[in-house]
Order: sequence, then structure tokens, then C-alpha cells
Amino acid sequence: MFKIVSKKILNPTVMEMDIDAPLIAKKAEPGQFIILRVDDDGERIPLTVAGFDREAGTVKIIFQIVGATTEILSHKNEGDYIQDFVGPLGIPTETDGIQNVCVVGGGVGCAIAFPVTQKLFKLGKNVTSIIGFRSKDLIILEDEFKSNSNEFYLMTDDGSAGQMGNVCVPLEKILSSGKKFDKIIAIGPLVMMKFVVQTAKKYNIPCTVSMNPIMIDGTGMCGCCRLTVGGKIKFACVDGPDFNGYEVDFDEAIQRNKMYQEFEKKAREETCNLFKAEVK
Repeated sequence: MFKIVSKKILNPTVMEMDIDAPLIAKKAEPGQFIILRVDDDGERIPLTVAGFDREAGTVKIIFQIVGATTEILSHKNEGDYIQDFVGPLGIPTETDGIQNVCVVGGGVGCAIAFPVTQKLFKLGKNVTSIIGFRSKDLIILEDEFKSNSNEFYLMTDDGSAGQMGNVCVPLEKILSSGKKFDKIIAIGPLVMMKFVVQTAKKYNIPCTVSMNPIMIDGTGMCGCCRLTVGGKIKFACVDGPDFNGYEVDFDEAIQRNKMYQEFEKKAREETCNLFKAEVK
């Protein structure tokens, strides 16, 4: 059993928790993930390590309520316990040899992008961060990115905060001005990453993408995170989650990612109804 040390609501559908897991905290690195089970009857789901405190022995997770398990997890509170918390899994994000980097995060993907940003900034690298959201109400980790970046850009689709537009607007402007990066690291919705890669290609800037959004089982056994990279079949959970963005077949990944949306929506609705019935 693993204790929930703290819980924080970041926006109406996104929550942050610190979990007491000293062995994982000791080894975790940015880009890796854990697998958890809320209770004995729960399903196993992968969640990215959004941060860790090696001294306190805690691991931070940030999750969006999209299905039954995240709905159940959202009802847990500080002091409660979850059944299983396993990790760290996956290959850490490669940071060696990088001096100038642009980290691009979209939506809840910013929870994955921030630990990478923080690590690079603490290493003394020149970090440009671009984060994007649909609207002001959905923004997370703005202050954290600001304090760990040399340059920072906040974008919203509706212009309710920061600048209006998607993350490619400032990225295109920066690159067209002649600024060079050793690498662009993009983490967010698949469509966002697809267009970040296309922008990077125009200026011949290497681009790494995180394929966490298509992971389900987290071990490679379910096959749901199968994708084509450089013409070869890969699995996001065991071969990644990070890949060379130039080589990822995003159209295939986007189509595959749509397969379980209706199932997740229905499962969450059924779970919500159970909680409402218990309250009554």
C-alpha cells in the first residue's frame, strides 16, 4: 500500500498527488512512468512521473480524469492509500549534449514536460519553454515553467491568457528569426506533436516526442501503444516513451488513439454514477 502524502486540484479535470514511494523516488528520472492500481479490483494504468523528492521519498503524479480509474483515483484524499505503485519504468529523456533546448508542452502533457525542463535548467542549459492550453481555466504549472526557463511563452487557443494561438506560433517565430536549438522536446496531444515536428523539420532542428498519450497497459502486452517509427514497429511503453519525432507515423498513432475514447467515456460515466449513488 502506498500513502497519498498530498493532493492538489490544478484545474477542474486535472489533479496532482505526491505518493510516498521512497524506492521509486530514489531512481526516477524525467521521462519515466509508473504503473498504479487504486485497489484490489482496479485496473493497471501508466502515469508519468511528474516530479520526485529523493529526500522526502515522494513521487509526484499529475493526471487528468478521463476514464474509470482516474475518476476513482480523484476521489482519494491526502492520507488515503492506493494498492500498487510500480516503477520507475520506461527510458529516461535523453539530456546529454544539449546546451540550447526548446521544450514544448501542451495541456496535461505539461506535467511530463516540466521535469525535463527543470532538470535541464538546473544543469545550466539555456531553456526556452512554450506551453499551450485551450483556455485560462485549464492552465497548469505556469509558475513552475517560468522559474525554470530562460525564455517562457504561454499560449491559449482563445487568448484568455498569455498569447492567442497554438504552440507552433511562437516556435515558428523563434526559428524564423534564426535562433538555433540543439533539440526541441515536445510533449502533449498527438496532433500538437505532429505539427511541432513539422515546424522543426523546416529548420532542420532535431525533435524528440513523448508517446505517453497512447500507452494503456504499460508493459507492451496489450499492444495498444504499438506505433511505427522509422518504418519499424515499436511500443511506446518498452521502447520509449521518447522517440525521434521525424520518424513517428503520427497519422497512424492518432487513429489508434481514438479507438478507446468512447469506452473510456462510458466507463467514467458509469463510475461517476456509482459515486453519486453512494452520496445519496
